[in-house]
This record gives sequence, structure tokens and C-alpha cells, in this order.
Amino acid sequence: MKKTPKASSSTAVKRKASRRKAAPAARLAALAPKRQTVQRDVATDARGAIRRLKSQLAAAQARIADLEAFADTDFLLDVLNRRGFERELRRSVAYIRRYHASGALFVLDVDRLKPINDAFGHAAGDAVLKAVVAALSRHVRSSDLIGRLGGDEFALLLWNLSETDAKAKAAALEETIDRLTLTFRGRTITAGASIGLAILGPHADADTALEQADCAMYVRKAQRRDN
Repeated sequence: MKKTPKASSSTAVKRKASRRKAAPAARLAALAPKRQTVQRDVATDARGAIRRLKSQLAAAQARIADLEAFADTDFLLDVLNRRGFERELRRSVAYIRRYHASGALFVLDVDRLKPINDAFGHAAGDAVLKAVVAALSRHVRSSDLIGRLGGDEFALLLWNLSETDAKAKAAALEETIDRLTLTFRGRTITAGASIGLAILGPHADADTALEQADCAMYVRKAQRRDN
């Protein structure tokens, strides 16, 4: 009986090697869906993390903006404080110089505030300051600026006023505040205001204009006291 020859050893080795190669390939093919799922999960987590970080960044930026606004605002009167007003004044003067616009800077001092504080207390003085700011707000435009420089001194920036119009406006504002009458704990309080101004033109300088308006205010205060 004739025997069937056995496969050569080299052929057997090749078959074993082929089976070894096929086994990892099959396992990799089986793992592919799991790998894709893991990749999708990682991508989803990454997008979620990005959304959270963006939200946290937006909240932080909003908080910074709030703090900056608070730093530039008078907490009692809700108008610009000196820091905020001087910053906006510099910006406005830069605009006026670049575009040949015009404006008027007023410095206003509330008359008789110290005697009011001494006679009625600081709560009464605060009420007077609030009434003054309310009166000023009613007589200026939303594009104009009001700031408290400190104590009983205020500054206003009014756009597009000639010198004649600015002087008329200053007189009108003085009259408005002179007419203010408040009742505080059953007692009547009146105040007043002295206003100095500087005209802002193409060659204006913020610091110089503020100094000029401040000096003009003291001159006006002396005139009103003498009268």
C-alpha cells in the first residue's frame, strides 16, 4: 500500500505562521468597534470640557467687567467716580481732537454742603447729593457724562456746545440746583451750585481743561458768595 507523502516541514511552518497572523487580525477587527466607541467618548468628553471652560471664561470675563465698572463708579450716586470720569474724559478729548468735534467740560461744586452736614448730619448731605445728580441727569443727554470728582464736586462733559451755549447751560444748571428743596426728617433743606467751564476743541488737553474748569468754578463760587 502506497503511503501519502506528508507535507513538508516548510509548508507546515508557513501554515502555522499564517494562522498566527490571522488570529491578531481577527482580534483587532473585533476590537475596532470598541476603539471607535472609546474615541467617540473621548471626543465627547473633550467637547464637554471645552464648553465648560468657555462658560467659566465668559463668567470670569463678566466678573472682571463688573469689578472694573465698580472701580470706576461712585457707590453712593451711581455715576462715574474721579478715576472713571478722567478716563472717559481722556477718551473723549482724543475723539474731539481727531475728528474736530467740540464739547464743554463743567466742574460743579455744591454750595453749603458742609453746613448741611453739620446741621442735619451726613445722611442729609447724601440726600442733597442724590438730588443734585438726579437734577443734572434730567438736564443732560444720554451721550453726556456725569462724574463725581470727590466730596461735593462734580464734573460734566457735554457734547457739541459752543462757548455761548455752554455758558447758558451752566447758568441754567446753577438755577436748577438753586431751586432744589428737600424735606429731611421734617426740615427743609436747600442747596446751590457754582459751575466753571472749559471749552473742548481740536487742541484740547484733558488735564489742562479739567484744571481750567476747576479754576473757573472757584472764581464763580467767589462771585456767588459776594452776591
